[in-house]
Amino acid sequence: MNLLVHLAPADYATWKADFDRDMEGRMNAGLTLMQLWRDADGTGVTALFEANDRNKAEAWLETERRTGASLDARFMRTA
Repeated sequence: MNLLVHLAPADYATWKADFDRDMEGRMNAGLTLMQLWRDADGTGVTALFEANDRNKAEAWLETERRTGASLDARFMRTA
């Protein structure tokens, strides 16, 4: 299963530094970063993760929503 996350941090550089520091937190949530994209004309970021434990991933998302930028996330399967 995959998790696609899109968010628009106010400051990309600050967000990216925090994101890089939280690699262990994502790993503990069963998430592996597969791809990270940055909007060409703004601060938007889209991340594609492999999610091996949906419950842990959902808990991680809830924490991110409480402590970070507003985000949109969806779980996806290969068609």
